[in-house]
Amino acid sequence: MAIFRLIFNIAWFVLGGFVMGLAWWLAGILCFISIIGIPFGRACFVIGEMAFWPFGQQTVNRRQLTGEHDLGTGTMGMVGNIIWFLFFGIWLAIGHLTHALACFITIIGIPFGIQHLKLALLSLTPIGQTIVPTEQC
Repeated sequence: MAIFRLIFNIAWFVLGGFVMGLAWWLAGILCFISIIGIPFGRACFVIGEMAFWPFGQQTVNRRQLTGEHDLGTGTMGMVGNIIWFLFFGIWLAIGHLTHALACFITIIGIPFGIQHLKLALLSLTPIGQTIVPTEQC
C-alpha cells in the first residue's frame, strides 16, 4: 500500500501539487509579513506540505480528535476562518477547484481531482483543523 501512496504522491507533485503547495507557502509568507498573521502563516506552511504530498494524510477537526476545546475550535476560530476566507481562502480554493477540473478530464486524474476538492474545502476554513496520517483516523 505504501508503494501506491508513493507513486500517487510523486504523480501528484508533478501534475499540480507543486504549484498549489507553492501557493500555500506564498500565502504563508504574506501572513508572516503582518505580526497578527503569524499563526495563519504557520498553518499555511503545514497545509502547504500536505498540498505537496496529500496521499496518506487527512484533515480532521481538532475538537473531534482530542475531545477538547481550544482557541481555534471555538468562537475565535470562527472569526479567524472568516478573516482567512476573505483574504486567502477563496483564492486558494479557486486554485484547487481549477486544478480539480483539469484532473477530472481524464479517468486517471480522478483521484487527483478528489484530493484537490478536499484541499479546496480545507482552504476555505483551515482554522481548527489538524493533519493526521490516514492510518490514525
